[in-house]
Amino acid sequence: MKENQAKLKLIISMIIFGTIGIFRTYIPYSSGFVAFARGLIGTLFIIAVMLFKRVRINKSLVKKNLLLLCISGALIGFNWIFLFEAYRYTSVSTATLCYYMAPVIVILLAPFILKEKQSPKKIFCSVAAIIGAVLISGVFGEGVYGLRGVLFGLAAAFLYASVILMNKFIRGLGDYEKTLVQLGMAAVTILPYVLLTDDLSSVLVPNVLAISLLIVVGIIHTGLAYTLYFGSVEKIKVQTAAIFSYIDPVTALVLSAVILHEDFGLLKLIGSILILGATLISELETKNKIEK
Repeated sequence: MKENQAKLKLIISMIIFGTIGIFRTYIPYSSGFVAFARGLIGTLFIIAVMLFKRVRINKSLVKKNLLLLCISGALIGFNWIFLFEAYRYTSVSTATLCYYMAPVIVILLAPFILKEKQSPKKIFCSVAAIIGAVLISGVFGEGVYGLRGVLFGLAAAFLYASVILMNKFIRGLGDYEKTLVQLGMAAVTILPYVLLTDDLSSVLVPNVLAISLLIVVGIIHTGLAYTLYFGSVEKIKVQTAAIFSYIDPVTALVLSAVILHEDFGLLKLIGSILILGATLISELETKNKIEK
């Protein structure tokens, strides 16, 4: 039951993450500032929820896991930075393709780091999901250009994979405690980058819509989504979490087609079917093992 609840949380978090691109389209601020704001607002949201629910921080457990919490939080911050830089130097499709190599990295490293066994069906599902990601990225239509952007995208993927793996070693902490420290560290990590690279004059100009959307991104797409995400990955196999992460780009693709009227061709449709099919088959394998 707990594993099923964790999977539901993961699915919801992936769907929320998949909608962030729609909101980002209507926020006129720099990517660096948006990343910092989402980390800061998300942290403040978690603090408010903990105060409202009177959730006490287990200082001894936080102290015990502090090093991993700080490192993984910093990696989240650098992950956001590298991903936004990838969008600057290459096409969105190429950057997305590079970024969603993260689950591949996780699946390849899990047997060595976490000692998780790979079944033939799990490998097949992973390959299908990878092919699906390639198809929905649109890379065949645009081609690969901008080596710097590709490297930034791969760096973001490696950091994302590192966070997934590292969270498996953080023990005993509640969802809120873990999310609070990690998002706080992400915001702290991004701040120097924003101060050094961004022109913050545009932020000082009042924009009610932009600020409102930024608050939504900070609360829903960061505070809530990461609470669900961090609260789920600890309770399920990392390879399952890796495959489920492909729900994010499929969600983004569908919403972009419906809301922004972006192209949704045959290749992207096939890619979406492959990703969702791989996720379903992977879960059927798990359920069959439990029934036996």
